Amino acid sequence: MRADLEHGSIPRLALHSAERYGSAPAIIDGDTTMSFAEVCAEMLMVGRALIARGVEPGDRVVLWAPNSSRWITSALGILATGAWLVPMNTRFKGAEAAFVLRKTGARVLLCANGFLGAEFVEMVREADPGVAQQVDVVVLDGSVPEGASGWSDFVSGGASVDESAVRERIEAIAPEDVCDVIFTSGTTGHPKGVMLRHGTSMRAFEALNEGFGLSRGDRLLIVLPFFHTFGYKAGWMLALMVGATSVPMAVFDPEAALRAIEGQRITHLGGSPTIFGALLDHPVRKEVDLSSMRVGVVSAAYVPVELIYRMKDDLGLDYSMTGYGLTEAHGIVGVTYADDPPETVANWSCRPLPDTEVRLVDGDGNDVAMGDRGEVLFRGYSVSDGYFDEPGATEAVFASDGWLHTGDVAYQRADGYLKVCDRKKDMFIMGGFNVAPAEVEGMLTDWEKIVAAAVVGVPDDRYGEVGAAFVVPASGITLTPEAVIEYARSAMANFKVPRRVEIVEALPMNATGKVMKDELRARLAAPA
Repeated sequence: MRADLEHGSIPRLALHSAERYGSAPAIIDGDTTMSFAEVCAEMLMVGRALIARGVEPGDRVVLWAPNSSRWITSALGILATGAWLVPMNTRFKGAEAAFVLRKTGARVLLCANGFLGAEFVEMVREADPGVAQQVDVVVLDGSVPEGASGWSDFVSGGASVDESAVRERIEAIAPEDVCDVIFTSGTTGHPKGVMLRHGTSMRAFEALNEGFGLSRGDRLLIVLPFFHTFGYKAGWMLALMVGATSVPMAVFDPEAALRAIEGQRITHLGGSPTIFGALLDHPVRKEVDLSSMRVGVVSAAYVPVELIYRMKDDLGLDYSMTGYGLTEAHGIVGVTYADDPPETVANWSCRPLPDTEVRLVDGDGNDVAMGDRGEVLFRGYSVSDGYFDEPGATEAVFASDGWLHTGDVAYQRADGYLKVCDRKKDMFIMGGFNVAPAEVEGMLTDWEKIVAAAVVGVPDDRYGEVGAAFVVPASGITLTPEAVIEYARSAMANFKVPRRVEIVEALPMNATGKVMKDELRARLAAPA
């Protein structure tokens, strides 16, 4: 039976998994191992504690913490009350966090105070004293400031609530009910909270698993953060669904990840090309046993085919896959599959999920010819309910006829596979020619002397806009901007060639592995 029909909601999935998998390990988090039954029990315990604090169905509860076993059980406890989970980026500063708390009208904040040296509670109180006073703060881990509750006090407060109250709440949740408000990492203005549903979350990632192949007894190393749709939905939620073990990492470290693969017999791993490149290039890789590894999912606008071959040859994977998605579509539009050759995995983003539709349109909304580039419009069951408390933005992106305007640019081949080549907003026009930065980045990194590149458009008096490239040289290689431009002239059309190049040691990344292009643009705009 389809997952959404069988379980109905994510907390009911946890109940069913406890019955089905019992004492099998559901989570291994350092020295902590939790069975499926123990995960379910802690979900009910957190649910009781939240009900004791007055949390009602439809309330918003923010979870601000790194990947851990307690993150998972806290998230499940929030969902079990019928409240809406709001995962928050652990790299947020005080003002960013205060915006999310105020925007959602959060009832409770659960946080890990002191993560990476950041005193979360104090940051919010300094940024917005008003919103800090309105939110009931519970510290999952770390120091407990005045006015906040520690974990033990929080849990003991739920003793007055009978477990049956939580189970009744769970039974009242329908598949079409909202489960999460996940904020997008938008490049302009404030982020927007996307409303996702219980049933759709399970159905969409069950469909993704047709390619991923995670199953009972497998072990999944989760390095992508839980506040990201993929780390959450394709991570611990999917593992819970199929009886696999989640092995969360709070912060990605290549050596620690390699040793975890060996020590925990990891079978599956998802991440960006940067993550897999770090594993492949780390000297410890040749010392550890990676024979348990079977499947890796790597996703980006550009994935070098050489990386896919190295993942098979040097990490020992049976196969690799990739996918394309956005939060507005529950994080998933389509995937590649186990029998797809490496060239397809590298050069094509996905085949859209069954029971969904894709159109590519020009600026006037007309369908483009096969092979031509157009904005991706997506329609199907995985389109979300829109943005929380943003009717104007919802109307602009979610059309009344069901089509989601993704803002992504792609082209398509006859069998339906898509190649997402850029963000519509990132494209720039150089002398009348459209330039897709991701395409230029891919051509630059095809050169063995470059391991990473990021391209942005900058104003130019003559051409309107030109490309500026930030380039990371390969280990042991010395590059000059002139050498990069000379190579680019030999590899691509003149209008694509960056007119400005900066050699850097690393590109600025956010916690999900995406290059922060706003920061690069700010560097270019700053006085020399």
